[in-house]
Amino acid sequence: MPASSAPGSSTQAAPPACAFPTIRSHGASVARSHAYDWLALLLLVVVDGLLNAIEPFHRFVGAGMMTDLRYPMKSNTVPLWAVPIIAVIGPVIIFTVIYIRRRNVYDLHHAVLGILFSVLITGVLTDAIKDAVGRPRPNFFWRCFPDGIAVFDNVTTGVICHGHASVIKEGHKSFPSGHTSWSFAGLGFLSWYLAGKITVFDRRGHVAKLCIVLVPLLVAAMVAISRVDDYWHHWQDVCTGGILGLVVASVCYLQFFPAPSDERGFWPHAHFRFISERESVSLMQRTREPLDAMEAGRGGQ
Repeated sequence: MPASSAPGSSTQAAPPACAFPTIRSHGASVARSHAYDWLALLLLVVVDGLLNAIEPFHRFVGAGMMTDLRYPMKSNTVPLWAVPIIAVIGPVIIFTVIYIRRRNVYDLHHAVLGILFSVLITGVLTDAIKDAVGRPRPNFFWRCFPDGIAVFDNVTTGVICHGHASVIKEGHKSFPSGHTSWSFAGLGFLSWYLAGKITVFDRRGHVAKLCIVLVPLLVAAMVAISRVDDYWHHWQDVCTGGILGLVVASVCYLQFFPAPSDERGFWPHAHFRFISERESVSLMQRTREPLDAMEAGRGGQ
C-alpha cells in the first residue's frame, strides 16, 4: 500500500493536475486575490460619476454654425439603459453558460473582471474627452432654442440659449459617442473571448467561426449607426468612439487571456498558472513518497 494512502498517514494524494477549480472550491480565494482590482473598479465608477456631474466645456457656437446643428430632436433608438444590457449583461450571461459547461472559476472571474474594466475604463475616457472637447450635438439648435426662436449675441454672434440647462449641458457632449464606445468595449471584449473559445484562428479555414466572432461587432456597429440616425452624434463621434472601445477591449482582454491565436488561447493566464502549481505540488508529493516509505521502513526495524 502506498505511504500516501496508509492508515494514519498525514500525507494525502494530490488531486489530478487537470482538475478545474470551481466557484465552490476556489471562488472566494480567486476573488480575494483580486481585491484591489475590484476596488479599482469601484474607483472608476466614482470617477465616471463625477465626470458626468461636472459641466462640460461650452464650445463657441455662432450663428453661421447652425446649418449643421439644426437636425431635429429625436428619441434614442437604443435607450441609455439598454447599453449596459447589450454590452455587459449579455456577455456575462454567455460567460456564465460557458462556466456551467466547463466549471472553470478562473475563466468566469477573469472574463467578468475583464469586461467590467473594459467598459468602465472606456466610460471614464469617453466622458473625460466629452467634458474637455464640448462639441455640440447635431440637434443643438433645438436644445438651445426649444421654441425655435434663435437669439444671438450682437457682437460675437454666439448663441444665447434659453433652453433647459440639463438639455443644453447634454448638447455639448457629442464627441465621442458614449453609446458607441461602451458597445464596442463590451461587445469587442466578447468577440475576443469567443475567438479564443471556438479557436477561430486554428488555421483550418472555418469561416463559420469567424462569422460567430463578428456578430457582437455587428451589434455594436448597429448601435453606433443608430446614434447618427437619431441625430445625437456626428459620424466622427461614432468612429472615434468605436476605435476607443475596441482598443480598450483589446488591452483588457490580453491582460487576462492569451491571444486567440495562441495554442493556449482557450483559458486565461491564471488557469495555466494554477495547473503549473498543481503539477509542481503533485511532483513534489510523488518525490517524497519513496522517501517517506524508506523512513517508515527504517523506523520499523
